[in-house]
Amino acid sequence: MKKVIEYCITLLLVSSFFRAAAQDDRGYIVKAGDTAPDFEIQYEDGTIKNLSSFRGKIVMVQFTASWCGVCIKEMPYIESDIWQKYKNRDDFVLLGVAYKEDFDKIRSLVSKTKISYPVVPDKSGESFHKYAGKNAGVTRNVIIDRSGKIIFQTRLFDRKEFDAMKKVIDSELKK
Repeated sequence: MKKVIEYCITLLLVSSFFRAAAQDDRGYIVKAGDTAPDFEIQYEDGTIKNLSSFRGKIVMVQFTASWCGVCIKEMPYIESDIWQKYKNRDDFVLLGVAYKEDFDKIRSLVSKTKISYPVVPDKSGESFHKYAGKNAGVTRNVIIDRSGKIIFQTRLFDRKEFDAMKKVIDSELKK
């Protein structure tokens, strides 16, 4: 019996190690070069799309939440530096994805931050957790190229990293 218990404990430890190893030090479980995990998007008007339906476009997914102070700080920069610059392009999509929130909270967040780009709910958190581990925090951006591959990721709001992300978007949109 003691051997069985030791064996079970060993299995638990090994499986915990591999789960933790799958998440990088910034909480991502995906990396540049991976195909962006697909998820369903429902806009407030009821329109439903999949992330994969944007293939052929450069896509920026911003994972956010109304209770996240760093998100609220970053959103006006996304609005002014990215959305206002590219919102009229047919080959660019910016999508805010609100972690475990509904449209009531999203409307409040949009009002508070004065943004105009689309933000959709991720009520269960399932979409977010296709990109980040179970205990990972929001305030992250994922840039996806025309073929559906992840090409850049951010975490928190660091001005240098944000500026690097803008350069990646600029470069991809010039291709």
